[in-house]
Amino acid sequence: MSDGEPQNPVSTDCLELILQRVQQVYDWLGEQTAALKPSCRVCGVCCDFDHYGHRLYITTPEMLYFLHYLPFDLRPMTDGVCPYRQEDRCSVYSRRFAACRIFCCTTDPHRQHQLSEEAIARLKSICREYDLAYRYIDLKYALSRPELLFA
Repeated sequence: MSDGEPQNPVSTDCLELILQRVQQVYDWLGEQTAALKPSCRVCGVCCDFDHYGHRLYITTPEMLYFLHYLPFDLRPMTDGVCPYRQEDRCSVYSRRFAACRIFCCTTDPHRQHQLSEEAIARLKSICREYDLAYRYIDLKYALSRPELLFA
């Protein structure tokens, strides 16, 4: 991470366990969303939050996971479009946040809401288990000021 980015707020031992637990949540979400039989059009509209009319919120453990595996510098979100959308595709697809994994404009919004609530509960439990501050913050602010997640 560069000087402007937050230092790792957890020990290396705990970090590895947290990363494993987040991956377990993401794996579980993969199974759950596959059952919804999404038919993504790969149009990238959902990554244009202002255009689509929604917000994406992330949690502390997700940001730890993202920062750990991000293959390049953290990019701020300067407008309503995810800075990781490139040519209408996600450039961090395998490391995307829970909400990105859940949302599909062609599936049942009620079931997506249920999955969101369950994912949040699982991510909160990681925070409790590892004494990590729980934050739930808009992606735009999290990418611009990631230290807010660890304050």
